[in-house]
Amino acid sequence: MINYIKELERDKVICLNLKGWNLKPSKYDDDVYDAYGRTPAGSICYIEMKFRNDYYETKLLEKKKYDSLMKLVGRKFYYVNDKIGEYLFALDRITMPPVEQRYCPETTFWGNKKVIKDVYLLEERQALKIIAK
Repeated sequence: MINYIKELERDKVICLNLKGWNLKPSKYDDDVYDAYGRTPAGSICYIEMKFRNDYYETKLLEKKKYDSLMKLVGRKFYYVNDKIGEYLFALDRITMPPVEQRYCPETTFWGNKKVIKDVYLLEERQALKIIAK
């Protein structure tokens, strides 16, 4: 499964690069972001990507992930792909909603254990770009 997700991330990097971005996939599996490089305007940037099989009206982002991204120098983006569309959030340019607690898988790929995590639930209207499928 992890190889499939990495392939989706690489494909999205290629698509964004065709639209003027200059991105590379992250070098390490434990990087806080999935792609890095430059925006079409030339700004340094980092993108966290999520590929969801199901549609949810709000897009969940772990606070811990957000906090780690915000420590980086440059623009920060959160890209979500679900069965309804694609959403690109400019994290450094939106007001984050209140933190909520949700039961989430402890890790993405290993085990079924769920733990309570602090999360943000982003509204679709906060997305910089929305591409409907």
